[in-house]
Amino acid sequence: MVKKLLTLFITFAKIGAMTFGGGLTMLPLLTKEVVEKKKWATEEQLLNYYAVGQCTPGIIAVNTATFIGYYQAGLIGGIVATVGMVTPSLIIIIAITAALQQFMDYPVVASALMGIRAVVCALLSHTVITLSRKSLVDIVTAMLFIIGIVLSFVLDVTPILVVVVGAVIGVAVNKVREVRKK
Repeated sequence: MVKKLLTLFITFAKIGAMTFGGGLTMLPLLTKEVVEKKKWATEEQLLNYYAVGQCTPGIIAVNTATFIGYYQAGLIGGIVATVGMVTPSLIIIIAITAALQQFMDYPVVASALMGIRAVVCALLSHTVITLSRKSLVDIVTAMLFIIGIVLSFVLDVTPILVVVVGAVIGVAVNKVREVRKK
């Protein structure tokens, strides 16, 4: 059990250390570590954990780590995975805060931050493409995607409502499909 907990901590500390730009950018890392290397979940399970992590209060990365840790080693596994995920961020934030004021006027720092922002956009694009391949599987999911874009970007609806609308429509469509099968 100790070995499993240590593996959970190290795996999520590694993901936490490399996740720049928020929860969406961690999906490729999660897929590589959790699905491909460790085989702790399938891609579909990971997307489900990730979706629930988006719907629950808190940081997506932490929520997802907690779910995976819990399913691997119970309550203590969830705690260890969560601590692993946040530890690198805490260390980095403390170090940056201590040093940032001294270095913000340097052009190389401003350039580095600009480069990081550009790469984070690329990682987010990768995540959107990966998610769309797994999530847009029929006309209903494609329409939900379009509805989500309209609600989010055009009508500026809160993401919570967009997720709830998607969930309600998904349940309703599934019920209609079940009735039609009978």
